[in-house]
Amino acid sequence: MRRYLRGTPPLVALREVLLAALPAVLTIVLLLQATRPAYQALISGGTGWTPHAYQGLAQDVLEYQIGRLHGNLSAQQQKFRRDIALSSAINPGQFNELAQVERQGAARLSRIARYLEQDTLDSLELASKEAVALNSQAAQYSTVLHRRYVGTLQFLQRLLIGTAAVTGLLSMLLTARALIMWRAERHRHAQREARQREALQLASHELRRPLQSLLLASDLLRHADTPDRQQHLLSLIEESATQLANRADLTRLNDLYLDVTLHVESTDLRTVLWPFASPRVSVSVPLEPVPWMVDRNRLRQILENLIENALKYTDGPVEVTLCGAEGGPQIRIRDHGPGLGVEWLETVFLPYERGPRGPRDGQGLGLPLVRRYAGAHGGDVTLALAEGGGLIATVRLGEPSAVLTEPRPTTLLR
Repeated sequence: MRRYLRGTPPLVALREVLLAALPAVLTIVLLLQATRPAYQALISGGTGWTPHAYQGLAQDVLEYQIGRLHGNLSAQQQKFRRDIALSSAINPGQFNELAQVERQGAARLSRIARYLEQDTLDSLELASKEAVALNSQAAQYSTVLHRRYVGTLQFLQRLLIGTAAVTGLLSMLLTARALIMWRAERHRHAQREARQREALQLASHELRRPLQSLLLASDLLRHADTPDRQQHLLSLIEESATQLANRADLTRLNDLYLDVTLHVESTDLRTVLWPFASPRVSVSVPLEPVPWMVDRNRLRQILENLIENALKYTDGPVEVTLCGAEGGPQIRIRDHGPGLGVEWLETVFLPYERGPRGPRDGQGLGLPLVRRYAGAHGGDVTLALAEGGGLIATVRLGEPSAVLTEPRPTTLLR
């Protein structure tokens, strides 16, 4: 029990201990209630009650009557017999449960004493009949007591069986509950571990690009021959280091890659797209600013993944276009590669799914993360077949949902 409750909040631990003790408490309460009727019956009915006193009275009265009728007793013997019978009749203390016995019929001990005191043959006959009737009532009451005891014990037996059944069932339910809670805790633990692994894998996936850019710019800086070239490479190194710091915050992996908490600000979307222009990537943006509430770093990661995928599957140009649309701006990335089968246009957004022509070194995490980031911005990412071949990836931006209003974390380099 102690190992089971280790690490459990005090109130929860107290609740579990009380639930575990409930069968024992219930058993005690039910047994006390079950034994109470038998206890009361024994107290009120007496222990080992027998009608011997009533039998002795009837025998003494009959012997005295027979002696008087036959005349075979001397006067002294008759007086002795009469005194014995009369002493029993006028001493009710020796007759246990007298009131209960007299309730069984019409015979009364006081009448027997009165008939004996009259001491005539007729009164002796009445006393004998009354004594025999009272003895019969005592036997009847003994039968009643027997039935009462038997009934009480049978009730006790049934109640004990019922108590055992109820407590057994309750113990089974509590055991099942403990097992279910244990399995649920294992499942939650497995989910937490799975989320941690996923966050680490996504972080590894997203750190690869800025790290490669940092290493490439550092290598080119050694051979830079003009101040302008050096300044440009230093800017690239600074930007790569900033991206590394932003994507590698181990204290915020869940916010960065799983729950996706955004740091939004009003941003001219053109400034996010311009840095992607290169000899193979053409960027087309409106002449006027396109302000929108976005997390600049997360939007950059969306574009990095989509443009990188487009460059992998075509030797031709990749076209990036920013345009306004009803409900929010859209960014389209068009390649001229072999494209995908219609059945793969949604499948590739599943984690670890690399598609029919996916690179062997890929992890299948880029597109799922892109859709997750776009969803956090209130939008989505879709793939469609382009006319003339290739794919068009469309990023639609909406109103961000998972927003953190605190300032952005400080970067390493400024």
